[in-house]
Amino acid sequence: MIYLELFLTFFMIGAVTFGGGYAMLPMIQEQVALRWGDMISNETLIDFVAVSESTPGPFAINMATYVGSVVGGQNTGAAMAVFGSFCATLGVVLPSFIVILIVAKCYDKFRESRAVKGCMSGLKPAVVGLIASTVLSIGKTVLFSAGVSLAVLAQPAFYVSAGIFAVMAILAFKKVHPIFIICLSAAAGIAAGYLGIWG
Repeated sequence: MIYLELFLTFFMIGAVTFGGGYAMLPMIQEQVALRWGDMISNETLIDFVAVSESTPGPFAINMATYVGSVVGGQNTGAAMAVFGSFCATLGVVLPSFIVILIVAKCYDKFRESRAVKGCMSGLKPAVVGLIASTVLSIGKTVLFSAGVSLAVLAQPAFYVSAGIFAVMAILAFKKVHPIFIICLSAAAGIAAGYLGIWG
């Protein structure tokens, strides 16, 4: 049954991924392509990333909700789309909830343990690696969707994407309010869409 599969898939993702939503994204991409690639293309998943970042709430939960909605609601209507969202969201949240309960109960006893400190030290570079993988994967899909070649430099979409990224990076370092950056990004994307740059 698709709803149990949604729950178990996102439960597994939530159980084995440390470092938050960006660290989960490579596994979400892999599992979605493997299980529901016919329903959700990689480009659509990247759109989900943009929407998940722009809407309130944790990134991984938003991603699970969107994927669950599309997969659960496929040819079954709005009510089952909501149920699909619920199953995927519950699946991704439940492992963290269980782990936090266990850690809260036991952490004081083991806080000074060399094994626990070693585990925490080992997780840091792994999380950085997972986030770097996400950056490369999204960058490849957004900037080099037709493949990595010099022909990309002839496409206006490449320059628009790079320009939007550069402006947003500058605004982020200048400590501009995130809401302003989100609104400006949306306006630039809408304008580029109306101009036919992204088809």
